[in-house]
Amino acid sequence: MAGGSTKAVYAAIGANSVVAVLKFIGFGLTGSGAMLSEGIHSIADVSNQLLLAVGINRAERAPDADHPYGYGRDKFVFAMISAVGIFWFGCGVTLYHGITSLMHPHPVESLELALGILVVSGLIESVTLWMAWVAVRDGAKKAAMTVGEFMVKGSDPMGVAVLLEDGAAVLGIVIALVTLGLSLVTGNPVFDAIGSILIGVLLGLVAIFLVVKNRTVLLGQSMSAENTSRVVSALSGDPVVEAVHDVKTTVLGTDQARFKAEIQFDGEAVARRFLITQDLEGIWDRINSEEELRTFLIEYGDHIVEALGDEIDRLESKVRKVVPEIQHVDLEAE
Repeated sequence: MAGGSTKAVYAAIGANSVVAVLKFIGFGLTGSGAMLSEGIHSIADVSNQLLLAVGINRAERAPDADHPYGYGRDKFVFAMISAVGIFWFGCGVTLYHGITSLMHPHPVESLELALGILVVSGLIESVTLWMAWVAVRDGAKKAAMTVGEFMVKGSDPMGVAVLLEDGAAVLGIVIALVTLGLSLVTGNPVFDAIGSILIGVLLGLVAIFLVVKNRTVLLGQSMSAENTSRVVSALSGDPVVEAVHDVKTTVLGTDQARFKAEIQFDGEAVARRFLITQDLEGIWDRINSEEELRTFLIEYGDHIVEALGDEIDRLESKVRKVVPEIQHVDLEAE
């Protein structure tokens, strides 16, 4: 899934670069405010998707002494910076130009050419939109979420960002087509200015959503309730576990999470599992005095502690099998 999101990011960079050139050519030939807004929109998309690409590369660095859980959250940092860029550069500049054009409208030239460029741009944007949709859809399926839930709570900021940006791009093109068409039919350039304002508002809404989403994850968002429940059920059903307490989960990055819990072990079950491997008759034959019994009990205590450690290791492996995205498991004996 993360691979699909990465492809969507790089495909979007290429597609939006081509689209931005087309839109600015269209603006230069027509003077359309909506076309300029769409050009700015595409430049903002390219810049933000380059930031996402940087985040992808930085997040893949191996854990080190300063960051023992890795750099997975760097994706969320750069996705947050990208969202802020959409708000200030995309939304802010577009709204400013739209309001200015509304206050001082001017005729739009070569509207037929502008409409043609928008249609071609829409077709190109639709390809990357589909790629982003597939990445998010597959991610939602893997996380056992609906697409809507994954958009809000999923751990893939890249796929969601590209999906929203390209979705806004396609919707922005539709808005520009409608408002430019109205300007063509009525001869009134005010519709073009209104289109620019609507595109700016659209970008602002996308930016706010992405800022809120990435802020939530950076603060330490938990795994999905369903995955957490699956892990707790697997642990609770294990023969050596009496209860599971103080469960805490944290998303560390795309397909990366941490699970922490306190385990109340069944001491008798741990001892029975250990004794199955022991030659009890041979041990009993070696105990002929109180001192030998004391030595055996001391050694037995040491063996039980080791056996408990082995059980913890086994349970940690079990957790990773139940939910593979959990790469760090911390189980504490209560």
